[in-house]
Formats: sequence, structure tokens, C-alpha cells
Amino acid sequence: MKLIEAIIKPFKLDEVKDALIELGVQGMTVTEVKGFGRQKGHKETYRGTEYQIDFVPKVKIECAVADDLEDKVIETIARASKTGSIGDGKIFVSDLSRIIRIRTGETGEGAV
Repeated sequence: MKLIEAIIKPFKLDEVKDALIELGVQGMTVTEVKGFGRQKGHKETYRGTEYQIDFVPKVKIECAVADDLEDKVIETIARASKTGSIGDGKIFVSDLSRIIRIRTGETGEGAV
């Protein structure tokens, strides 16, 4: 099992969600986050005054998938979230040693 975490631009969330559901991903967790990468934020002007925005709003998607779906999920997220602009985001993949469904006690892939 793999835990796939993707940090993407907020306006791409629906597109990514729909693509993952179509692929067969059963569930995901979405969190609004803020951060910066190489771009180190950006500047905005409000009422004639320039402000430095250090942390850019993003969305973090987390989903647990079977090993055989890993590559497809990564490709799907990358394709659906790509704009070609700086700040498109990152995808992180981690091994999951154990998953337990609290309601039933199921473990492993059956718990997803």
C-alpha cells in the first residue's frame, strides 16, 4: 500500500478529484494548506501598496492506494493538476505498513 500526497493549486482540485474517482480511487482527504517553494511567495498590490505574500495557498490531497495503482494515480494527478506555470506543486509517495478501518476492524487493502 502507498500513501500519495499531492500539493496542488486550489483551482485544480475538482479536476484532480474527478480524474481520481474515474480511475477508481475510493477515497481521499483534502486539506487547505499554505507554503512556498522555489518561488518564495509573490507580491500583490492592494490600494496602491505592495505586499509580500510569503505563503501561497495550496490544497493537499492524500489518498491510500494499492501498490498496483500507484503509477496510474501519480500520472493522473500530474496530468490533471499541471498548468505549466511555476508553483504547480509536488507529489510525495510513502509506503504504508498498516491500514485499519475503525468501524469493521478490516486491515490492508480491504480497509481502504
